[in-house]
Amino acid sequence: MRLTRVLLLLPVLASVPHPACAQSFFEELFGIGRAAKPPVPPRGVPSAPQAPMPGAPGEGIPPSATEAPKAPPVPRQPIVLKAPSEDNLMGQELMLNGLTGSLKLERAGAGTTARIVLPGNKISQPVEACKVPLNGGAPLAVSSEGRPEGVGRFEVTGGECPLRFDVLDGAILVQSMSGPVCTFAAADCATTPTGLWGPAAATLVARASEFEAARGGADRAVRENYKLISQRLRGPELRPVVTEQAAFSSDREQMCRTYAREGAHGFCNLRFTEARALALATRLGVNTNTASPSASVSPPRPRRKPPVEGMNPDTGGAPFADQ
Repeated sequence: MRLTRVLLLLPVLASVPHPACAQSFFEELFGIGRAAKPPVPPRGVPSAPQAPMPGAPGEGIPPSATEAPKAPPVPRQPIVLKAPSEDNLMGQELMLNGLTGSLKLERAGAGTTARIVLPGNKISQPVEACKVPLNGGAPLAVSSEGRPEGVGRFEVTGGECPLRFDVLDGAILVQSMSGPVCTFAAADCATTPTGLWGPAAATLVARASEFEAARGGADRAVRENYKLISQRLRGPELRPVVTEQAAFSSDREQMCRTYAREGAHGFCNLRFTEARALALATRLGVNTNTASPSASVSPPRPRRKPPVEGMNPDTGGAPFADQ
């Protein structure tokens, strides 16, 4: 049967001009040429993925799901910032939000006194401003309360407006202990002394880059110290710390948004953050009176300026010597 097919095709093959074409024709005819080879996919076309063998480990589970999530590292020791010294603040006149009022701490023998003028608004005419000098403008004796939150604390007790002072670096965080408003009926004045008392904004704007660089270390100290304290404390001891930390950012925003030109220098945000970092370190058992600042929050080293064209980099940027 196969011989008969070949004889019938001989006239056709006689008209083929080249022997190679005849060979190809026979290979295709009898299935021994390209037809016997499986088709090769063109380059650049991805082949279908092979299904995993049944019972293979991780079958049907994405690789990321088999990896255990890594917990963030917990620091071994608290990060301690440099605690401000009360002596560096003595004699400096500070203003509420850098705008108005007056607060000055002074040494008086072995003790400390304060001269305070509280700003406010008239009770009878709230749109009009007023000021009340405490103790008639004479120095007030203040009591030292140590460093319960990592910074020096003083208190003025008694009178119509008892106050608490937390001494920061170049500023004082004041809190009224009788409520947000202190009312002086005789002076027809209602005052709100709570807030950050510090320098005028004009003296702070030039130091904006310094405050910005220090802010990163202060933020990191707050995060790491809170992370460490959350590992050490449990139950009722941890609960108030968690509540304070959750409200920290909003408290800072509310405190600093009224400071004069805060967006241009960031002084209030920095000091408030440093105070929080020191408070957390104190809860971790650090004595800020004797502790030295952690090396991990040292200020960044200044970047070396690139050499200018025409300068010799081997001589520290000096011009090339004449040949």
